[in-house]
Amino acid sequence: MGGDPKLAMNIIGFPNCLSPEVMAEILKGGNDKVLEAGALIVGGHTVEDDEPKYGLAVTGFVHPDNVIINSNAKIGDYLVLTKPLGVGIINTAIKADMASKEAYNEAINIMSTLNKKAKDVMVKVGINSCTDVTGFGLLGHGLEMAKGSDVSIEFYSNRIPIINEASELAKMGIIPAGAYSNKSFIGNDVRISNSIEESLQDIMFDPQTSGGLLISVDKSKVDLLMKELKILDTEYGIIGRVVEKKEHYIIVE
Repeated sequence: MGGDPKLAMNIIGFPNCLSPEVMAEILKGGNDKVLEAGALIVGGHTVEDDEPKYGLAVTGFVHPDNVIINSNAKIGDYLVLTKPLGVGIINTAIKADMASKEAYNEAINIMSTLNKKAKDVMVKVGINSCTDVTGFGLLGHGLEMAKGSDVSIEFYSNRIPIINEASELAKMGIIPAGAYSNKSFIGNDVRISNSIEESLQDIMFDPQTSGGLLISVDKSKVDLLMKELKILDTEYGIIGRVVEKKEHYIIVE
């Protein structure tokens, strides 16, 4: 939403069967990313749990006049995605010991890459609307943007950046349950061309962990945005346009 994080508190659930050294490494990793984001950890809470869980409660600041919302996409805008899709599929494969070392490392790199650089660029350039792509997948978060803005969104399936191995795994049926839940929940608002492979459709419904930003930017600023985004450490691209409201909120060609 264009804000800057300043303070963070650790929230951790941890089983007593694991070594405290594991918890220490988790907290060190969290601290590294908080510092990278420009914030400070000022405390936290720890509880015993059956499985390890870690997160952060974050406080940040943004001027009320500069808040970027996910419901202000304008007709004619271009849509830019700042990270490739497929993290959910790769994570599912990792759990089944079916992901290659290369796919494992790529997924870790994407999930551990902050959206800070992309956020700083979009604030500098000036954009109309933005949402992160996380648990609802590209199409779910795109739907939120389209509905909130009272427009339709056209996605170009052949331009969407995807983690290399995700397509192959999706064809093998290595799909997280969340992708099917997303498809069931939003399917009636989405029209997908019959020519698009089912595996690619699954990737667009795939829930992402630490996914990228979906940015709606005026056509007069898209070239500048793409130029500035060259500083990113992840694959990115123009993946669609905002159009007048049609029968379906989301159209995938």
